[in-house]
Amino acid sequence: MKTPALLLLWGLAALPAAATAAESLKITVANPLDAARPAETIAVPWKDIAHAIHGAQLQHLVVRDSAGHSLAYQVTNIAPEAKDPKGIGIAYGELLFQHDFTAGEKMATFTVEKLAAVAPVFPSKVFARYVPERLDDFAWENDKIGHRTYGPALAAPDVEKRGKEVLVTSGLDVWCKRVGYLVVDRWYNKGHDHYHHDEGEGMDMYGVGTSCGCGGTGLWDGHKLYAGGNYKTWRIIANGPVRAIFELTYDSWTGDGVEVTETKRFMVDAGHQLDQIESTFTAVKGGPEFIVAVGLNKDSSDKGQQPKISFETKPADGALTIWSVQKTNGEIGTAVIVPGAEFQGFAEDTENRLVLAKVTSGQPLRYYVGAAWSKAGEITTPAQWAAYVAAAAARARAPVTIATEAVQ
Repeated sequence: MKTPALLLLWGLAALPAAATAAESLKITVANPLDAARPAETIAVPWKDIAHAIHGAQLQHLVVRDSAGHSLAYQVTNIAPEAKDPKGIGIAYGELLFQHDFTAGEKMATFTVEKLAAVAPVFPSKVFARYVPERLDDFAWENDKIGHRTYGPALAAPDVEKRGKEVLVTSGLDVWCKRVGYLVVDRWYNKGHDHYHHDEGEGMDMYGVGTSCGCGGTGLWDGHKLYAGGNYKTWRIIANGPVRAIFELTYDSWTGDGVEVTETKRFMVDAGHQLDQIESTFTAVKGGPEFIVAVGLNKDSSDKGQQPKISFETKPADGALTIWSVQKTNGEIGTAVIVPGAEFQGFAEDTENRLVLAKVTSGQPLRYYVGAAWSKAGEITTPAQWAAYVAAAAARARAPVTIATEAVQ
């Protein structure tokens, strides 16, 4: 026999969702570190939003911090082809927004509420796009730094002997910025010669060639690096304002008796010098476990720059940093972090310094790659760069935790 209290609870559970729907969702984020976490991206599954707030729509929401300030947010669309006859957002993935944790701040709370009016369009701080007008480049950036990599058109031979540039590399390029706004479209529109000179916004001063550039990958046999070629296909999954997500796939290549394909998924967050990448290597032959390397070009400087280059390895963080002081181009730091148990040490070849990782076929390897330029004015010394990378490694090891609660 049910007690009156149990009958009441059973009756409430049996009510339709609309009758018990909450008015808002409370989000509590716990920070396990004592250190500051600027531009921490908070990701809340959309299903939590939809379950708590009946009829929630991505363009009719407001996200507030504990002081009541409205925050920029983004909702990712993981399955744009999905049918949604009930309008409940079944194709949506996550609600994203950011918070600057100060040193010692262990907890932060936020609320998500329905908004009658259409939410404002928030200025984007991230961007990614395919660039067919420049031999199939794929470029991306945030408010701190920019990157690009190279597609099949650049790798194709100059059959017609017209002087077309030919380069086969899976390396990642760096575009150095001194402004917080987006520049990729502006620089491509200015033309190839212009973005190799600093005209007030920054410049492409990083050389890739056949190296790994800033974060390219390959198979490692203990003595030699077998790098992949130019990317084959691209897919953009999300494009701001808080996070850009995209994937690049690569044709198979062989090394150390293993033939693999690779899919790289990039997560580019506003306010960060480093991007998170998940590379999934799938063995076509051999495997199922093998060693891969994530590399940094030993000397990426322009001709005549007479660089003074230093590097540092931190096994406890799975981190490699390089700092290059150039004659007129300023100083640039690059870094790779492999923060997990997959980390297997360091190596080098003639072109690259490498971070090694053990991977399993079909399982993603998570790592972080990025750069900083002294002329941007934020990170200007190798010590500052090493400290930034160490803090990023600590954040990767100790992510924030998120709890949600429906509020009537």
